[in-house]
Order: sequence, then C-alpha cells, then structure tokens
Amino acid sequence: MAWIAFILATVGTLAGIVLLPADLATKGFLAMGFVFTVSSCFTLAKVVRDRHESSRLYNKVERAKTEKFLSESENPAGSF
Repeated sequence: MAWIAFILATVGTLAGIVLLPADLATKGFLAMGFVFTVSSCFTLAKVVRDRHESSRLYNKVERAKTEKFLSESENPAGSF
C-alpha cells in the first residue's frame, strides 16, 4: 500500500511539473528539488531504521550482561 501511494504521488507530482505552464529552467529546478526531496526521505528513513535496530541490539546485549551478572551473583562460585 505504501509503495502504491509513493508511486502515485511521484507520478502525479512529475506530471504536474511537466504540465506546468513554465519555461524549461523552472521545470528543471522543480524536478531537481523533487528528486532531492525523495532521496532525502529515503536516506532519513534508512538512518532512523538503522538507529532503531542498533539500539535494539545494544539493549539486547546489555540485558544479557545484566542477566549473566545477576545469575552469577545469586550463585557465587563454590557455594553450591
């Protein structure tokens, strides 16, 4: 659904730029701005996703360390 919306918005915006009653330089400027905006959106989404995944991994490692520490403190070596 998200890809369909993205494609429709892209085609609609590009059609609007092409059909705009303006000179070629103005249309080119608008098209470049649109392309850079779309590119920035993809980059931002990737950065947010990567940051979220790295924080999940970091938290998982920290939980494992904490659980290991707690289990070692509950059963110290030689106290069986």
